[in-house]
Amino acid sequence: QGQLVESGGGSVQPGGSLRLSCAVSWYSFTNNIRCLGWLRQTPGKEREGVASTFGDGTTMYADSVKGRFTISKDNAKKILYLQMDNLKPEDTAMYYCAEGQARNYDCEYANWGQGTHVTISS
Repeated sequence: QGQLVESGGGSVQPGGSLRLSCAVSWYSFTNNIRCLGWLRQTPGKEREGVASTFGDGTTMYADSVKGRFTISKDNAKKILYLQMDNLKPEDTAMYYCAEGQARNYDCEYANWGQGTHVTISS
């Protein structure tokens, strides 16, 4: 395991877009027993899984972001992305990149980044 370093957070208006990045220089993107993902958390609430990606290319999304968010990875650069479009105020949160063990396309996260904050406000 190694560090996960997020970037790309910020403040945008509703309907806008942001792309989050997570540098994982030590990670093997084709590892079928591990997985990567994005989660988010707002004060007073539990951390919520947003999107995850697995070694065979499978991606999973929370219902709240389907059709608006896209998780992807650049194998050469060893970067995980989260493209967020049509952002809504309820997407405001601290977003975390995480890595863990894959079990039947469920990711059991064990290694976390420090987070990057996203604010959606007019």
